[in-house]
Amino acid sequence: MSESELPMVILVHGAWHGAWCWSTLQAELDTRGVASLAIDLPGHGVSLEPFGDLLSDAAHVSRVLAKIQRPIVLVGHSYGGAVISQAASAATNVKHLVYMTAYVPDVGEGILPMSANMPKARTSLGPAIVYGDDGLCTINPDLAAAAFYGRCSANSIPANIARLCPQPVASFGQAVTGAAWNSIESTYIRCTDDEAIHISHQDHMAVRCTHVETLNTDHSPFSSMPGATADILERIARG
Repeated sequence: MSESELPMVILVHGAWHGAWCWSTLQAELDTRGVASLAIDLPGHGVSLEPFGDLLSDAAHVSRVLAKIQRPIVLVGHSYGGAVISQAASAATNVKHLVYMTAYVPDVGEGILPMSANMPKARTSLGPAIVYGDDGLCTINPDLAAAAFYGRCSANSIPANIARLCPQPVASFGQAVTGAAWNSIESTYIRCTDDEAIHISHQDHMAVRCTHVETLNTDHSPFSSMPGATADILERIARG
């Protein structure tokens, strides 16, 4: 397969994050000739759009997918897994889904109801979430490193924390109406030291995917293990 025929890797971030979180991984993919684009969900990163919910986030991603005139490997991190499940359900150019320590909901499932039905597990994320009276939640910056960046470079962690933004609480309870993994080949990337989504919860969801990969790292493999993460995405893109 020539470089011009390779799928485009589209990257969808998780809650509280933005397209910025993928920059180190994108640099790795660039060196391998694998093109990628990172999306800011509405209200996140540098997006000037208002915050939405799960379905409006997915609709935003769907509009991006429709503009890309080549096959797509669609990657969702954490909450982004629910977004890509919904977004790709109406797409015709998505050839592979990648769930990076992410949620894999079926039709009628939302993130909070899914989590409630999984085995009890404690992580560092729960105590770090601060709920506001405006329907948004934020991350306590003093607890963010333990929840998200346990294996990341100490120099990168303050910059990552500074870019975190609020997240609409409604996005966690809303159910998807489409689940693209039922019809599109998929890969789940397990992260064994994740303190945001417990490994037992990852394993509960990974069985829904066609393939499973494992990285011995934290919730942010795009930052803590960019080379190994790029290896997986390159193999998928080259198919």
